[in-house]
Amino acid sequence: MSTEEKSLHFIEQIIEDSLSNGFPKDKLRFRFPPEPNGYLHIGHAKSICLNFGLGLKYNAPVNLRFDDTNPAKEEQEYVDAIKEDLKWLGFDWTEELYSSDYFQQLYEWAVAMIKNGKAYVDSQSSEDMAIQKGTPTQPGVDGPYRNRTIAENLALFEAMKNGDYPEGSHVLRAKIDMKSTNMLMRDPLMYRILHRHHHRTGNDWNIYPMYDYAHGESDYIEQISHSICTLEFVMHRELYNWFLDQIYDANKVRPHQYEFARLNLNYTVMSKRKLLQLVQENIVNGWDDPRMPTISGLRRRGYTAASIRKFCEIIGVAKRENVIDFSLLEFCLREDLNKTAPRVMAVLDPIKLVITNYPEDKEEWLEAENNQEDESAGFRKVPFSRELYIEREDFLEEAPAKFFRLSLGKEVRLKNAYIIKGEHVVKDASGTITEIHVTYDEDSRSGSGSEASQRKVAGTLHWVTIKHAIEAEVRLYDRLFIDEAPDSHKEKNFLEFMNPNSLEVIKGFVEPSLATVQAGEKFQFQRLGYFNVDKDSTEDKIIFNKTVGLKDAWEEKGKKEENLLMNTQKEINKYVKEKEENNALLILNSIIANIKSIDNYSLIIQTVVKNIKNDNNALLFSNLILQHSDKVKVKDIDAETLTKLYTMSLKSQLAAVRILAIENLQVDLTNFNLFENQLSELKKIEKNEKVLQLLTHLKI
Repeated sequence: MSTEEKSLHFIEQIIEDSLSNGFPKDKLRFRFPPEPNGYLHIGHAKSICLNFGLGLKYNAPVNLRFDDTNPAKEEQEYVDAIKEDLKWLGFDWTEELYSSDYFQQLYEWAVAMIKNGKAYVDSQSSEDMAIQKGTPTQPGVDGPYRNRTIAENLALFEAMKNGDYPEGSHVLRAKIDMKSTNMLMRDPLMYRILHRHHHRTGNDWNIYPMYDYAHGESDYIEQISHSICTLEFVMHRELYNWFLDQIYDANKVRPHQYEFARLNLNYTVMSKRKLLQLVQENIVNGWDDPRMPTISGLRRRGYTAASIRKFCEIIGVAKRENVIDFSLLEFCLREDLNKTAPRVMAVLDPIKLVITNYPEDKEEWLEAENNQEDESAGFRKVPFSRELYIEREDFLEEAPAKFFRLSLGKEVRLKNAYIIKGEHVVKDASGTITEIHVTYDEDSRSGSGSEASQRKVAGTLHWVTIKHAIEAEVRLYDRLFIDEAPDSHKEKNFLEFMNPNSLEVIKGFVEPSLATVQAGEKFQFQRLGYFNVDKDSTEDKIIFNKTVGLKDAWEEKGKKEENLLMNTQKEINKYVKEKEENNALLILNSIIANIKSIDNYSLIIQTVVKNIKNDNNALLFSNLILQHSDKVKVKDIDAETLTKLYTMSLKSQLAAVRILAIENLQVDLTNFNLFENQLSELKKIEKNEKVLQLLTHLKI
């Protein structure tokens, strides 16, 4: 096998095998078939890159076909947005088609199936049909209308089409096998009645085909050779083929369905229904809110098409589901923006800096490199004068040894400018620093070649001149959810994991070269991250969106939280051993504060479960988390696991563990009732006064 063949993903290998077995290359045809019931998200990008990538690789046509068979949820707005996203990603389609183009043909095929005894009209309620269909372990049974005559079925189906019946009164079902081990083959629905306005066919139709029927037949009409979909459609393949069997002409290309693993990304949701909920409940500001995983949201935030295509290339095409870390998407973005985004200076949390020995009336324009990664990017001029803004966090009046920014008596360099030294500060009545006064070394200008300019100092700060700076609104976006899998927890609503800090709007100041920026332009604010000009910007008000930081803050936060929990567990040992009551209380308060600061729900749950073992300190830790974490409730813990925790804790030799377990049971009424006997037995033998007081208070 050649190196090229080894590098093929499994879909490409299937196509290569088809060609090797005689399938004509000029008959290859692919499609991207979105349903226009919402905006495309990053998960769709993988399918887009796959299908259009195959088209480019094999020089084969790729259709854009809208599977618009449900007018109750579909809108022209979504059609337009999908087309815009595809073009922005860099792909063009051969033909723009719609399943609604084929409504007449699909209807005629359905009539033919009725005539061939392969379809019938069912008049049961949806509840009765569900019962009659059976379960995965119990075969279905024939319904009361399954053996209607062909004439009766034809008449009913035509009346359904003509709008003679209300919604829900009748459906058309394929007549297959009610005992099939594949539930989808137990006489699936083909048509339902919907008296809804369709965004393309208007009110022409009163019946609409189901996806499973329309999809494969549409592939056949378009002569799609390889119909590629995600793994959840594996069980649908048998039905896909059955419907094709009813219409297949041996002189035409027969489509074949192949499934690949869809994109699962942590720290987000990619259910259209849940994304729609976020929009409809105004939790976000529309489908293109920069916190949304939609392609339009990512575009508005400042993501590039190249970074998304690169991301899809890296994750590849596989048969097995896995979860991709959001950090990989951000990495691909940083890689792209690092090469292309001009460097500029902006200050987002300003404090005034005065260079006391710089002439008050002096102003000079210094040369600044636009992008050290791109030689062709050139240079620009930035103004410099006596009064500047720097970031408030870049100064400490008294700094620790490893603080490499400005402090009194220490030197730093101002980017593209001079070396300065902290001299003194001005404070307001409350003691807050309002001005930092420094002196500068006139001979130290960057690029001057002087001996002073080559002097090494600990840090370099970005800045803007107060006189020339432009005020801007800056929207600091962060991930929308604080949990890795917000929609995967039983008994928990995904909205409970919303990140309260996903958007902060602040006022910042940017250098004057940004006075004429246009929506969509991208920049690196030096030392701060990458930012994008928002579409809401006007001539009078520039708005920047934070696209991504220079470093992966979430990875750092995750590691910090893991380390904090590990170190907190070590503090448990100190707390247990401490004999002096006040010292013990200080340690305990520190432990509780650490527990409360952890945001990662999954990490907390894992820590609780991991510490349910025959170890007093571990049990104490689990009980403390259960009592003090505002991210985890008793109902979030598996019942069997919780029972184990209470059982072991009430038997613990450590009184503090028994106390915490009793306190947790007090607010867990379900388990309290189950443990009444054990608590009564404990009361008989308990010697610790605090535990006895608690048990007496329970009145058991």
